[in-house]
Amino acid sequence: MDIAGKKAIVFGGTSGIGLATARQLAALGAEVVAVSREPEKAVDLPAGVSLKKCDVRDVDALSQLFKDCAPFDILVSTATGGSRSFGPFLEMDIEGYKASFDKLWGYANVIRYGAEHMSEYGSIVIVSGAPARKCNPGQVALSSVGGAVEAFVRAVAPEIAPRRLNVMSPGQIDTPMLPLEGEARKAMFEQSTRDNAIPRVGTADEAAQAILFLIQNDFVTGTTVDVDGGWLLS
Repeated sequence: MDIAGKKAIVFGGTSGIGLATARQLAALGAEVVAVSREPEKAVDLPAGVSLKKCDVRDVDALSQLFKDCAPFDILVSTATGGSRSFGPFLEMDIEGYKASFDKLWGYANVIRYGAEHMSEYGSIVIVSGAPARKCNPGQVALSSVGGAVEAFVRAVAPEIAPRRLNVMSPGQIDTPMLPLEGEARKAMFEQSTRDNAIPRVGTADEAAQAILFLIQNDFVTGTTVDVDGGWLLS
């Protein structure tokens, strides 16, 4: 796909990997709509990127947004959909575990109500996470949801062809999603990546580059691309 002149919608497009993706798409000449639950917090958006407010769990608002933006060629969602739970499963609040799956429901909504408004050979990319296939202690919820997302992509991709659907699976990426700051943040990243083949935290731009690959390569669908510094190898 030649991105120049295409129209893209990026959910979660005002922060972290989503923002990096919106910037890279705009730099290649796409018209980009960045969607967020809190667009007023957006900073440093480049020319060519407009803002819209929407929660991926709000089906009515989501449907209206797609109608307003149609037609478009590229659909990316990095939105987590809601809260996430951590810790051992037998000690976990079961409602918190269930709430973690808002990520999957959000993706399902985005594709269910967005695909019909896309161009015939459009490209969709969503995000899972390295714990989907290698779960560290305390990551049961992340692993469960990530695995469901990747299975969902493999199941739905053949149904929506010739549109393409892929997933990018990041490892530890330095984004605002992590609330720690300063030395505590640095120490956490060092501890969590020390056994990786590439022993450092990844950047949002590195993750976004993989999303751009999945958008641009017309021979890839139903695929998971890992950007994890060797997480799965350690």
